[in-house]
Amino acid sequence: MKIYSVSEGQWAEALLQLGGKYSIFAPVGNEKTVDYEEIGENNSAEISYQSNTPVTPLKAFFFPIKENVVQAKKQSPRLVVGVPACDLNALALLDKIFLDEEFLDTYYQENRRNTAIIGKDCYQIKSSCHCTTYGMKPYAEKLCDVSMSVADGSIYLQTFTEKGEELIREMDLADREIQQLPESVQARRKETVEKLDLQNKELPDNQATRIGILKDNDDLWKDHARTCVSCGACSTICPTCHCFLLIDRQGFEKIKNWDTCQHPAFERVAAGEDPLRKLYNRLKNRYLCKFVYKPDMFGEIACTGCGRCIDACIGKIDKNEVIIQACK
Repeated sequence: MKIYSVSEGQWAEALLQLGGKYSIFAPVGNEKTVDYEEIGENNSAEISYQSNTPVTPLKAFFFPIKENVVQAKKQSPRLVVGVPACDLNALALLDKIFLDEEFLDTYYQENRRNTAIIGKDCYQIKSSCHCTTYGMKPYAEKLCDVSMSVADGSIYLQTFTEKGEELIREMDLADREIQQLPESVQARRKETVEKLDLQNKELPDNQATRIGILKDNDDLWKDHARTCVSCGACSTICPTCHCFLLIDRQGFEKIKNWDTCQHPAFERVAAGEDPLRKLYNRLKNRYLCKFVYKPDMFGEIACTGCGRCIDACIGKIDKNEVIIQACK
C-alpha cells in the first residue's frame, strides 16, 4: 500500500486525464439527493466527495437492474469514484455469490474486471447510517483499488491493488507519494466513528440481532407489516440483495432482472404453495436473510448499515427500530 497527496485542483485535472480511457462515474448532488453520474468536463466540478451515500448502490455497476445474458457486449473500462465503505463492504458477499467457481456468473465477473474503484471516507452521516454497529468503518480500507480522504484542502490517496497503482501512474501522480496519512485525516475518521457510535448506541450488533429476530414473535412482524405495501424498495436499493429472475424473450433473449423477496409470489411454487404468502412473513424473511441465512451460507453479514432501506421505505418502516424491538 502506498499513499499519495495532491491538491484538489491537481486531482480534478488528473481525473479528467483518464476520460480518454475510462468511462468515469462519481457522485453528484442536487438539492435533495446525491447519485452517480457519468463525469466529463461539463460536470467534473460538481462531484460531491464529502456527501453521504449515493442513492444507487454500487452493485448496479456489476449486477445491472436488467441485463441480456446471452448477448455479447462491448464496454470501455469504467472508473467509479467516491464509493462509500458500506457499498464496498457489500462486495465481500456479492463476490462470494457471483464469483463462486461452481456457479460462476461470467457477466458479473467481466463487469468486476472491467471496473476500477476509488473508495472514499464518509464525513456527513444520515440519521439512518449505522455501519459501525456491525463492525465496519465509515472509510474505505478494503475491496477498492484506491481510497481517497479529503482534509486541509488536499486529497490523500491510498492504493490497495496493482490496478490502483496503475491508476496513479496514468494520472501522473506517482511523484506525489508520502509516508503516512496526516493526523487531520485520522482525526476526521475518528470523529465520524464517534458520531455513528453515539447515534446508534441503542442498536444491537449483528449477533444480538440474529438472536432477536429468531425469536417466535409474530405480533412484532405483523405490527410493522401494517404499513408495508410490498413495493420491494428496501431490498431493491440494498447493496447486498441479489435475487433476480431470468426472463425468456423472442430471438433467444434471456434477461436477468432484479427481483425481491418482498414481492408477492416470490416463493410461490407448483400447486400454488407459497411459504411467504403472508406479508409479515415476507418482511421477516428479509431480516432473516440479512442476519441468519447469509452469514450461515457465506460467512458474511448481508447488512452494511447504509440505511438506504430506511430512507426508501414508503411505509416508513425503520429497520433499526424493528431490530431494537425484536431484541428486547
